[in-house]
Amino acid sequence: EVQLVESGGGLVQAGGSLRLSCVASGFTLDDYAIAWFRQAPGKEREAVSYISESDQSEYYTDSVKGRFTISSDTAKNTVYLQMNTLKPGDTAVYYCAAESQSVPGDWTELSTYEYWGRGTQVTVSS
Repeated sequence: EVQLVESGGGLVQAGGSLRLSCVASGFTLDDYAIAWFRQAPGKEREAVSYISESDQSEYYTDSVKGRFTISSDTAKNTVYLQMNTLKPGDTAVYYCAAESQSVPGDWTELSTYEYWGRGTQVTVSS
C-alpha cells in the first residue's frame, strides 16, 4: 500500500524554524520524486519545493528561496523540508506528494502527482 505521512508541523513565532518530514511507503524515492505543497485558508494549493533522486533536481518557489531547504534520506525513504526564518505568510497546511519518474510533468501542477499525504499544519505567529 502506498502511503505518504507528513509530520513536524506546529506553532512557531515569526523568525523561527520547523522541519517537516514526509515518510513514504509502498515505493522508493528512486522511482518517485517528492514535492511539498501548501494551502492557506481560502487560497489554492501551491507548490513549495520539489526533489528528485533520479535526476538530482531540486526546485523552490520564489517566496521560499533562501529560507527553505528540501532534502532526502533514501535509507529512510523520507523527504524533509527545513523551514527557516518563517513568516506569518507561511501559515498553511503542508502536504507532500509523489510523482512517478516514468511520467514526469510540471512540478508546480497538482495533476503531476499520483499520491498525496494528509498534511500537517504549520502556523506562524507574528
